[in-house]
Amino acid sequence: MMLLMEHRTTATLERGLDEIRRSPTDRGRVELIVRRPAVDVREAVLEATLDCAEGLVGDTWRARGSRLTPDGSAHPDMQLNVMNARVASLVAVSGDRWQLAGDQLYVDLDLSERNLPAGTSLGLGSAVIQVTEQPHSGCKKFAARFGRDAVRFVNSQVGRELRLRGLNARVVVAGIVRVGDVIRKL
Repeated sequence: MMLLMEHRTTATLERGLDEIRRSPTDRGRVELIVRRPAVDVREAVLEATLDCAEGLVGDTWRARGSRLTPDGSAHPDMQLNVMNARVASLVAVSGDRWQLAGDQLYVDLDLSERNLPAGTSLGLGSAVIQVTEQPHSGCKKFAARFGRDAVRFVNSQVGRELRLRGLNARVVVAGIVRVGDVIRKL
């Protein structure tokens, strides 16, 4: 028997915007780290190695490739997907469903374009990542897991400005990151 998961309505999602806007702007916290060792497989980890060539070590970013590169190889500016933890909490309904969004790093930090324009460096643990220009948007899997209203919400004009679906980044200084580490603008 298949159980239907609760999906938030547009009205409920929009009521959550004030809480999302209260995210810290300069110093936040790493709330969840997720490794994707295979398609549709998620492993929440307490600690991860971020590598300039591999991204999050043990994740399949490199193997997945990208339709955005001429040869189908992994896109260097899409090494890491970072999502605001407050948004994940809102759309996922329950904490055990955050990782279904498919991102690797869930942080309590204002990810808006205004706060973190492309090129911004972020320190977390002993690593440094850099925000890239590649947009991150909701897809069919996101809609199936969190509902059509959630996809419209994250892809709305306000959703894009606040980067509610998250942002793409690349590792510029390798290091270790742990759940609970500070994430800060450099």
